[in-house]
Amino acid sequence: MTSKWVRLVADQRDYDVDWRFISLRMVNSDVDYAAHFPLGYEDGHTAGLRLLRVAARARAEHGPSAVGRLYDAIGTRLFDTPRTDDPLSAAEQAASRVVEPLLEDAGLPAGLVEALGDTGLDDVIRAETEEALNLTGRDVGTPILHFAPPGGTAFFGPVISRLPAADEAVALWDHVVALAAFPGFAELKRSLRERPQLASFGVNPESPGVEEDWHGGSRRTEK
Repeated sequence: MTSKWVRLVADQRDYDVDWRFISLRMVNSDVDYAAHFPLGYEDGHTAGLRLLRVAARARAEHGPSAVGRLYDAIGTRLFDTPRTDDPLSAAEQAASRVVEPLLEDAGLPAGLVEALGDTGLDDVIRAETEEALNLTGRDVGTPILHFAPPGGTAFFGPVISRLPAADEAVALWDHVVALAAFPGFAELKRSLRERPQLASFGVNPESPGVEEDWHGGSRRTEK
């Protein structure tokens, strides 16, 4: 969701976005998933690493802009598609049959799908993961934004649950940049939040105010 917001702002402002990599599977390499995460989390993080390998190969062979196009295609497929229409398991998110058409949607060769299992690309992903955590500290997750690199401020977030309208996107960006510009800003957080407004989380875009639950029913929510 944050990446969609960043793209909205970049379309309206003179910004260049350098899409970098962070692997939660690498961050949690020493963690017992069964003890600390819900069922399926490890498969999801492993699928994420496999997809990052494809993005790393795409960037190496087709330039930085290829990463943004590919991430857009992947996000649309995995998060903007209702699970009722296509109930992918966590592991299947990085299946060749899923990734090949996404490469084509991004204007990239389908042969890049072979990078899914190329562990030789992990060094690049690991190095950029370490770079991100060195900028923010290690007790964070994703997303991480780095403003005006290499010397600008970086921090975890903002985590947003819905995509703002185009004009609201720019206003939100300006507020976040203002926080980033203050050298004493450390953290702004709450744990109470709405479900992400994405089709993959059961939100029905054709019925505002209604969310589908995981069992195919629905419940009314206040917007």
